[in-house]
Amino acid sequence: MALAEDQRLENPLLAGLPVSRRSEPCALVIFGASGDLTKRKLFPALYSLAFRQLLPEKFGIVGVARSEETDDEFRERMKAAVQEFGRDEFRKDIWEGLAEGMRYVRVEANEDAALDRVAETLTELDRSRGTAGNRVYYLAVPPDAFETIVGGVGKRRSAEGWTRLIVEKPFGHDLASALELNDLVHRYFEENEIYRIDHYLGKETVQNMLALRFANGIFEPIWNRQFIDHVQITVAESIGIEARAAYYEKAGAIRDIFQNHLLQLVALTAMEPPIDFTSDSVRNEKVKVLKSMHTPGPKNVVRGQYGRGYVEGEEVPGYREEPGVDPNSLTDTFVAAKLFVDNWRWADTPYYVRAGKRLARRETTIAIQFKRAPHPPFEELAAEGLRPNVLLINIQPDEGVSLAIGAKVPGQGLQIRTVHMDFLYGGAFRTDMPEAYERLVLDCMRGDSTLFTREDEVTEQWQLVDAIVAAWRRDRPSFPNYPAGAWGPPSSDDLLQRDGRTWRRH
Repeated sequence: MALAEDQRLENPLLAGLPVSRRSEPCALVIFGASGDLTKRKLFPALYSLAFRQLLPEKFGIVGVARSEETDDEFRERMKAAVQEFGRDEFRKDIWEGLAEGMRYVRVEANEDAALDRVAETLTELDRSRGTAGNRVYYLAVPPDAFETIVGGVGKRRSAEGWTRLIVEKPFGHDLASALELNDLVHRYFEENEIYRIDHYLGKETVQNMLALRFANGIFEPIWNRQFIDHVQITVAESIGIEARAAYYEKAGAIRDIFQNHLLQLVALTAMEPPIDFTSDSVRNEKVKVLKSMHTPGPKNVVRGQYGRGYVEGEEVPGYREEPGVDPNSLTDTFVAAKLFVDNWRWADTPYYVRAGKRLARRETTIAIQFKRAPHPPFEELAAEGLRPNVLLINIQPDEGVSLAIGAKVPGQGLQIRTVHMDFLYGGAFRTDMPEAYERLVLDCMRGDSTLFTREDEVTEQWQLVDAIVAAWRRDRPSFPNYPAGAWGPPSSDDLLQRDGRTWRRH
């Protein structure tokens, strides 16, 4: 039987889930409003929040960029972005409610005076939209624009309400630049007003690490070196650098992925139970993990750069053939390392991590491999060799959790085979996975910094990366050393094979 247009099917699996509170009235200022991040991520996220009635009732948006554009042209461009990249159906009534509060201000690069126009626009929104002097400033701009924006915003803080600053990663280029950037923002903002964003922390499956470990009595007693053989973390991308040569030539995989995403996943996997789930309690435990990690020696770090090859059946160019890349570039597009967390829980338990571009497929996974049973009487009865138990957390693209166990094959006789117990988010909750930016932008409006990186986290991450990069300066690698479509250079396999282990092949 057809449903009327205004009727909605209720999802029984969502019964009992609390409705999140709205944040206080505020205005969101996006510096870099003409960029891809704003078009592909931020506005689709804002529309999805409006779709679910999670934005403040009194809310305004100010787009700031160098493009010559009117308010109406800005609205139309963002409307097209939401229609193309949004995850929800486009509804005119919802968009119009959001668009009413949208304004646009054009600025030239490093033009301090233009920030007066931004301040005037915000004052107008306070009057017309009731935003009460509360401000969120989102810096979706290159780092060389930070000083002008941060200083200008800091000098023009509203006398009423609160002010918060969201800074995109990477936060600095190395430890020295990160410290300089911290000094800059701290001239005008307190630490609790600074939100250093790492969009991986906004992914539902990353957040589920906390629930998986600390809401289930079966996992925490065995989440240690006595039961776990090793941990593998993979952040693999099948795409190349996507016309970002200017950025990637300076960053490489170690700054683009390893310094932030990978080390954050290590910290969440290895952290001790926090006393509660307030932002400082969670981040305190992550910092303890980062402080416990010693710099891996040269034999325990592998770097690579992709050459020409095939990805999903299509021939793709090598990194040095990408537009804007130095033909003799030594920039890394792949990093693998064997890390140790030197504390009571994890002593001598290796964390094997890898991240790279143009790998065989796109996936982000955390694999917890448990030690084998001390006396497996069924070993010779196993169909393909009795494999150890593995808890696999799929962060993307197939979000969920899988546990590999040994089970008897049906029929006469006793034959054992590895099978999987799977939990998929989409199947369990029958709802689309929210985008990371939805959660992170909303958390900032609410003043919840749990999923943002703190100053001391950034410092510890950069100290580890700087030490690795310093060792690299002493040699000139032979690049490219892996074809596009592979899982990295052969030396990354050697990293595990020396220990009698292998990378997982999913």
